Amino acid sequence: MTTEETPLLADDHNRVYDRFSRGKKHLLVAIVSWGGLVAFFTSGTFLPSIPQIAKDLNSTGEVVNIAVSIYMLAASLGGLVGSKYSKFYGRRPSYLWHLPVMIVGSLGVARAKSVSQLLTWRVVQGIGASPSLSVGAGVIGDIYKLEERGAALGSYFGTCLFGWALAPVIGGATAHYWTWRAIHYFLAIFGLGAFVCILLVFPETSHPGSRGIDEYRRNERPLPSWRPVILNPFSQLLFLRSPTVLAVSLIGSLAVLTDFALLLPLPYTIGKKYGIENEALLGLCILPLGIGNAIGSPVSGWVSDRMVIKYRQKRGYWYPEDRLRASLYSCFLPLTVLTSGLITTYISSPIGLALNFVCLFINGIGCDVALTPCGAYVVDVLHANSAEVTAARLSYSMWLSVSTAMLLPLINKYGLLFTNSLVALLSLAGVGITVLTITYGESMRAWVDIGYSTAETN
Repeated sequence: MTTEETPLLADDHNRVYDRFSRGKKHLLVAIVSWGGLVAFFTSGTFLPSIPQIAKDLNSTGEVVNIAVSIYMLAASLGGLVGSKYSKFYGRRPSYLWHLPVMIVGSLGVARAKSVSQLLTWRVVQGIGASPSLSVGAGVIGDIYKLEERGAALGSYFGTCLFGWALAPVIGGATAHYWTWRAIHYFLAIFGLGAFVCILLVFPETSHPGSRGIDEYRRNERPLPSWRPVILNPFSQLLFLRSPTVLAVSLIGSLAVLTDFALLLPLPYTIGKKYGIENEALLGLCILPLGIGNAIGSPVSGWVSDRMVIKYRQKRGYWYPEDRLRASLYSCFLPLTVLTSGLITTYISSPIGLALNFVCLFINGIGCDVALTPCGAYVVDVLHANSAEVTAARLSYSMWLSVSTAMLLPLINKYGLLFTNSLVALLSLAGVGITVLTITYGESMRAWVDIGYSTAETN
């Protein structure tokens, strides 16, 4: 109900976003982007070195490829843990706890002598690297208003995904001219740099009084001095009982699947078809997709903000699903992954390689046009739990870890064209889910109330 106090309350709410100057906000985005780069470098540098790792550890590409899937599973778990504790203790402590785990995991991977050791340390590495993504989104939700959030998140994801563009090049060149082990020593140093930066200059960004530890203190409950508070990270998965949160999670996972369908088997598809065995050149082959990712994210974030402003003025009220209209521009994703399969199967000349690069670039743009508005949407609708709901949304890595492990076996058994056609159909389903969510979003949110934010609490 509107009262005389409503404008004052609104002013107080808006004032929380004015704690940091514009320049300080840009600095904070740069710092959390460094944290995000840690996650993307840790993931992306591994891909072009898979054949060399398989040879060094006396294994096969299919077996070593499991390290990608198990990393994604560990990343999902790490994101849930990191985001849960960032809500209780704050964003800064979460970074300071998980980055040392990533550093230790990277050193372990670098010294692995067997596939089992490699997989074990990749789990540690993934748990330590991944919380940066969800906690970083939480930080941006802390410091930017609703109508500015999409562009800020787009810049954040765009910077991180530029790292995804560079990671295969760096990983491939390092593996070719030195060794795949040197990559992970580099990652340990890079993670240490992020840790020192956060330790020295990063403030706590959580809204005053919003952390779990603040509630403990308000209730005069003593905190255990000899151990951390034990929290259940899996409780965040309950956010997925919301039909809209589950829907945007599916949209994101199906978009990312198209990226991975092109990237993970690349040494054995595009690389084999066009005679590319050099790890550095394989890394360069991945570069067009990463550049597309880096372009698509900030553009779609900005467009999603424009959608929010335009339709709020048109309707006279805020309808959260309007932000997802920006995701519809990714409707070409099924065509790019299918076209790449057709080109690789039937065109053997260098023209085929060039056309594949075009497909990779366009797919990279489309993936993040779908993904970034979904990331901003969950921060909008559950603003008080932005890091946790982002981690729940990113838990699609659990499903992707299984589906991506099946890519090479499917290609080997049924062929590349069949596999890419299947991924294209799944991607088309993602477009359909987007349309349904935009159309019936209000009804879907009414099915299960998980404490959605309102325009006044955003």
